[in-house]
Amino acid sequence: MRGLRIVALAAAVALAGCGDSSDPKPTVTVSAASSLKKAFEACAATLPREDVRFSFAGSDELAAQIRQGARPDLYAAANTKLPQQLASAGLLEPPVVFAGNRLVLAIPAGSHVASLDQLARPGTKVVVGEPGVPVGSYTRAVLGRLPAAQRQAILANVRSQEPDVLGVVGKLAHGAADAGFLYATDVVAASAQLRAIELPARLQPRVQYGIGIVKGTKHEAQAKAFVDSLTRGTCRQAMGKAGFEPPPG
Repeated sequence: MRGLRIVALAAAVALAGCGDSSDPKPTVTVSAASSLKKAFEACAATLPREDVRFSFAGSDELAAQIRQGARPDLYAAANTKLPQQLASAGLLEPPVVFAGNRLVLAIPAGSHVASLDQLARPGTKVVVGEPGVPVGSYTRAVLGRLPAAQRQAILANVRSQEPDVLGVVGKLAHGAADAGFLYATDVVAASAQLRAIELPARLQPRVQYGIGIVKGTKHEAQAKAFVDSLTRGTCRQAMGKAGFEPPPG
């Protein structure tokens, strides 16, 4: 009888071990700005303890989804304004700044545009982000610092307003525009198709990315681990390789 009990116990331990090895890793869902796609996918590959599922779109669209009831575990935006608004509405834990970027003028191969001034020339085709999406807001901040006549001439040449940076990249890569405003990291990601023209420092907006944990998440520990990795872990390194600037401080 004692021998049977030992065999039974050994079998139970073996089954428990099998169960542990087959348990899936928790899946953390992240709603993130389109400009983070390449960097965040590289980040996910460095995380050993959880799987990460992404939803990439314009920061404003993703924020609207959360307001309407969507519940990812994390929300990452290409500005700090939208995460703060969600936190003020009680939908997000206090957000943190995890990266910086800079705006550039992007041109495709063969474009005649060589400077910001040339965007005002008649017939030049310009693509920008929609006003509500961060890249569109940053673009308008740049244009707002130009003389009124130059600003109006550039706006008259806008042929398309896109809902996210991927839309701007697509228009440029397919030759539908001569130039557009993008983040420096977008040009790095599309280096075979696009080239960046740096903007004067006096025109450069302050581009910072914010991230926050969505309230009510069932994966709070994993969400916190993801944020920690972005600010000082392996994901921080992946962000740097993608061209993002480190968070302040």
